[in-house]
Amino acid sequence: MTIGGIITAIVIGAVIGALARLVLPGKQNISILLTIVVGIVAALVGTAIAKAVGVSDTPGVDWIELILQVAVAAVGVTIVGAVTGRRAR
Repeated sequence: MTIGGIITAIVIGAVIGALARLVLPGKQNISILLTIVVGIVAALVGTAIAKAVGVSDTPGVDWIELILQVAVAAVGVTIVGAVTGRRAR
């Protein structure tokens, strides 16, 4: 992974975190900033998984990689929300 790939993963990761919140039903009890951090990590992990499976370089938009990233982010948001979520009042 190049520096450009890492920067792209960070930018895409911010969007991925937001998409993960949209995919999950109900309210997630974590901050937007923490969601973005989870999205960035999920983008990097999703890219690594896609590369390991062999679907990271496809012609056009890498839909499979994007779906992997959103799925990893959704799992991450769920886990982080359960562990460190804000208390509802």
